Amino acid sequence: MLRVTFVTIATMLTTLPAFAQTAGPPGSTAVPTHHAAPVPTTAQPSQAKPAASAPTAEARSAAALAVSREPTYDQGSAQRLREAVQSYSELAARGGWPTISADAKFALGVKGANDDLLRKRLIVTGDLAADKATGAYDEALAEAVKHFQGRHGLAATGSVTPRTLAALNVPVQKRIKQLEASQERLAQMDFQFGQRYVVVNIPATFAEAVEDDKVVRRYRVIVGKTEKPSPTLTSEITSVIVNPTWTVPSSIVRTEIAAHMRKDPTYLSRMHMDVLDAHDNLIDPHSVDWSAGHEPNVTVRQQSGTWNALGAVKIDMPNSYSVYMHDTNQRSLFSDDYRFNSHGCSRVDNVRDLAAWLLKDQPQWTRPAIDAAIAAGQRQEIRMLKKVPVAWIYLTAWMTKDRTIQFRNDVYDQDQQLLEATAEEAAFFNKAADHPLTAHLAQ
Repeated sequence: MLRVTFVTIATMLTTLPAFAQTAGPPGSTAVPTHHAAPVPTTAQPSQAKPAASAPTAEARSAAALAVSREPTYDQGSAQRLREAVQSYSELAARGGWPTISADAKFALGVKGANDDLLRKRLIVTGDLAADKATGAYDEALAEAVKHFQGRHGLAATGSVTPRTLAALNVPVQKRIKQLEASQERLAQMDFQFGQRYVVVNIPATFAEAVEDDKVVRRYRVIVGKTEKPSPTLTSEITSVIVNPTWTVPSSIVRTEIAAHMRKDPTYLSRMHMDVLDAHDNLIDPHSVDWSAGHEPNVTVRQQSGTWNALGAVKIDMPNSYSVYMHDTNQRSLFSDDYRFNSHGCSRVDNVRDLAAWLLKDQPQWTRPAIDAAIAAGQRQEIRMLKKVPVAWIYLTAWMTKDRTIQFRNDVYDQDQQLLEATAEEAAFFNKAADHPLTAHLAQ
């Protein structure tokens, strides 16, 4: 019973809000696995040149997919994380990697005082071949920097930006802790992988549609703010809803909606929102007490349309957090690198493409058919004939099948909380093992 309690606490810490503050958009760090010697950069050709940010949803999805078809999460992830922890522990025992001065300058084609140090740093983590240890900042070094950036979720510019330099200087011990936290999270998960499944990795702000162990679709997503984080969960996608209405969560009604109504009594009508009583009957918004400190006992529902916060598509996945995946009427936000801007749900770039993939076993629901249904303007729920497993995970470190270790920033500040809870659990059971009653029962 006590063990269940501690495991439950550790699980809760991966889902409850963590009110962390981040200094600017989160970077990430990805490093190939190390064994006796660093893995040469040629071992990860698919990671070398992430495509530049694209202007359309389709182009952004294609660019994200071009980076790699290796899933973030598959049935071998837990074992590979164990190997990565061992590899990085060995790297730490050898002294880790050098720190580069915060004021170091690098320029392509120009010999700089810190060029060889940068080369050493990248050789240690396998981003640069060992025979490239000296020389000015040339194309080979720029490609190694791009490789490092791509595995850290940074724009692959080949220039050592402040965010890139910060990622280069993260100590190896911190990277080990990220790997250990991710390992602990996967140990607690019970996800039923299917031939097709969907994964949202929250720190990476990407969703992957996986089929036959390969990523066939990858999309940018917008996930929860630090003060309203997206939860980790497993579920099944049960339906696709076109032209959805949006039932505003009661917490938003109490705070944001009420505040808007106090300032502007026309707010609800301008936002195409209806107010309903406990029996789902329409009532006059002006009959409701929106004053501060009062909790209006009403439901607020936004009508379908271009103004709807869920956009044109909602992907339903029953879960205890009442979250889901959906489109948005603020699609420009997908162009941002920092995509932690929702109330907990996951907004998906190019979501119509994902909907078509989810419904591929229902031939009548092609992408043109979905577009036509959206254009018709009527709300329609399309039930999945074959439910698709879905997992929202919180991995700040993982290793893909091509032996590349990825890192992302712990935006919700949950890694340390999880490791502390795990250490507390271990200490409790170690102490319990020494208790005379425990020894007596063991006999």
